[in-house]
Amino acid sequence: MAAMFRDIVRRAPGAIGRRFVAMLALLLACGVAIAQPASTVWPPPLAPASQRADEIHVVKHQRRMDLLRKGKVIRSYSIRLGDQPRGHKRQQGDERTPEGRYTITYRNPKSAFHLSLRVSYPNAADRAQARARGVDPGGDIVIHGGTPPGYAGDWTDGCIALTNKQMEEVWSLVPTGTPIVIDP
Repeated sequence: MAAMFRDIVRRAPGAIGRRFVAMLALLLACGVAIAQPASTVWPPPLAPASQRADEIHVVKHQRRMDLLRKGKVIRSYSIRLGDQPRGHKRQQGDERTPEGRYTITYRNPKSAFHLSLRVSYPNAADRAQARARGVDPGGDIVIHGGTPPGYAGDWTDGCIALTNKQMEEVWSLVPTGTPIVIDP
């Protein structure tokens, strides 16, 4: 690879061109090495079945999410919610996080917010109440990364947010099909 870069630099026209090409080649080489270290596995793999959560419990007013296994808390996280966190989500755009019993239905390794786990909102009851009111119930509620470490405010449009590092751990512990209970 070094010989290839030397050949490219040598063929560049003029001293300035050679310096530019050399700098570009160096940046490219460093960028590739930093962006994709050989030991990085993406997305993080699921933990062994014996270590995975079998339920998620969210307590909105405490801004806490617990991962449980056989009824015992195995991890606990401080979370951020929608900009209007009080009350159950009733319609698209209300910025509320839903309340009730749902399921993790999909794992998105290419999420715009680092990684994400889709929550099964809206369920049949959510759709029925929205239909009765003539509104769209909304959707696309996920648990995702993106919260800066130490950030204390709510900022999502109704999702449950963690830091990227926390989300990587949750990703490895929560398989598709895991039930999630979201309490006020």
